Amino acid sequence: MARSGNPAGEPEPVRRRLLAEATRLFAERGFESTSVQEIVTAAGVTKGAMYHYFDSKDDLLHEIYGRVLRLQMERLTKVADGPGTVTERLHAAAADVVLTTVENLDDSKIFFRSMHQLAPDTHKSVRAERRRYHERFRDLVSEGQREGVFRADIPADIVVDFFFGSVHHLGTWYHTDGPLSGAEVGAHFADMLLTSLRP
Repeated sequence: MARSGNPAGEPEPVRRRLLAEATRLFAERGFESTSVQEIVTAAGVTKGAMYHYFDSKDDLLHEIYGRVLRLQMERLTKVADGPGTVTERLHAAAADVVLTTVENLDDSKIFFRSMHQLAPDTHKSVRAERRRYHERFRDLVSEGQREGVFRADIPADIVVDFFFGSVHHLGTWYHTDGPLSGAEVGAHFADMLLTSLRP
């Protein structure tokens, strides 16, 4: 599990450097082909410094995705608990998860490409974290279904699985130098989701 805090003589930026270099190396060489030694050498730190912050290479991969997921959960909670109709809140939440995925595309691509290589306990932990996010998103769909704003003949779980199947594939086709910005793609995804939910 990733840790925080400062060991003697090692400032907090060390943790950020380790994550940055691990992200770069995993993207270039793949998770399995990158060694801990290569990561610490690139970050200019010792293995001891790395193991202060991260238990293992698995832990680094977990944290690369975990920081994105924490950001998304924080933003989803703010939108879901905020003002506006359920339609407005779901649209905002759907657009935001696309935008934040695009803004952290390397992290997301690395994770989904390498997730199957995680140790079983770490894999289980990550799945639980993702499930909490999906359940909070599903609650918005269910809220709209109860109010009669969204069609109720499709289970909310199916709606969420279908939507996030598309979001999780952004890394296979989206390019930052393409014709659409992350915000524009997010708006289109959100529009399509809301259109599919109309009674």
